[in-house]
Amino acid sequence: MASSTGIKRGASHLASPDAKKAKTNSSITSFFGVPKAKSAASISVTSGSKFNKEKWVASLTPEQKELLHLEIETLHESWLAHLKDEVITPEFLDLKRFLKKEKGAGIKVFPPEDDIYSWSRYTPLNTVKAVILGQDPYHNHNQAHGLAFSVRPPIPAPPSLVNIYTAIKNDYPSFQAPANKAGLLTPWAERGVLMLNTCLTVRAHNANSHSNKGWERFTQKAIDTVAKVRTRGVVFLAWGKPAGKRVAGVDQKKHLVLQSVHPSPLSASRGWFDCGHFKKCNEWLAERYGEEEIIDWALTAKTTTIPALASIAANTVSIKKTEASSAEESKEQEGTSAIKTAQPIKPSADDEFEDDFAAEDLDALEALASAETETTPAKSQ
Repeated sequence: MASSTGIKRGASHLASPDAKKAKTNSSITSFFGVPKAKSAASISVTSGSKFNKEKWVASLTPEQKELLHLEIETLHESWLAHLKDEVITPEFLDLKRFLKKEKGAGIKVFPPEDDIYSWSRYTPLNTVKAVILGQDPYHNHNQAHGLAFSVRPPIPAPPSLVNIYTAIKNDYPSFQAPANKAGLLTPWAERGVLMLNTCLTVRAHNANSHSNKGWERFTQKAIDTVAKVRTRGVVFLAWGKPAGKRVAGVDQKKHLVLQSVHPSPLSASRGWFDCGHFKKCNEWLAERYGEEEIIDWALTAKTTTIPALASIAANTVSIKKTEASSAEESKEQEGTSAIKTAQPIKPSADDEFEDDFAAEDLDALEALASAETETTPAKSQ
């Protein structure tokens, strides 16, 4: 087990100075300025009795303290306050014993220990606006970091995420996929999108190896907590049959549940690309909370999918292009050296996302597709 100091460092570099507040939208604030703080409060959790973490920890047995060291140090307090009873159940403690045995045997497990609960620190419970449900963490090196579908640079966006980008582009033409095939989704998490996998750990190169060990119950409790605590409603995005089952108990009079096939290349052609989930999510949030609470799905600097801000950005870019054009014309009139005509830049092979999954990744996708079709017969196109 990592030292207390190391784990605290792992948590602090992800959490905001005031973890109860939503994080600033880092990708567009340099262009549009810092959003007004009042909006985050309008959909905040109504606080009940204050959770006394120190008192709770003191009530644990020595074995519980040892097994739950990671939860105590890295699970955000807003979540721990509601999951504290779940983590001391026999089922969860057995899960922790299993993970301890895996570590003791020298088995490589992803994501890194300090990232297992990064979702809770990027998206504290009181900031959740939408929930995207994943399944298994990525199981190759330097991929998984605790957020469903997200990968850290320089790992390229996996095929499912590329398909997610395409669906967003269909909803918001102003959306631009990140440069260098990037797949880091932390800006969404910081804007209130909880990206939660069904299982939070996996053996290296062994998909679904930690399924049915106890994570399913724990993450279901997290989903149920959102549905219960976010009393004014949030949006649940459930892609694929397994994710759909996990939101079956959500009160759809209070919350919006959006279901579709999984964005995997094995199922996306059956309705994913035109599901419209990202726009539908924002339309519901705007109706429920006001337009200031919609989610900006942009992932590149100085861009936005928020219509009003997109218009400002487009106008600013247009002005800059006009100024640059005028400057060039002035140079030509002054008889300066000839300016070479710029040739259109043709996209290179590197500009295309490659479906270069390893064999084990394809096996995982095949398993996912199988789960998709087990209960539902294929529809004729």
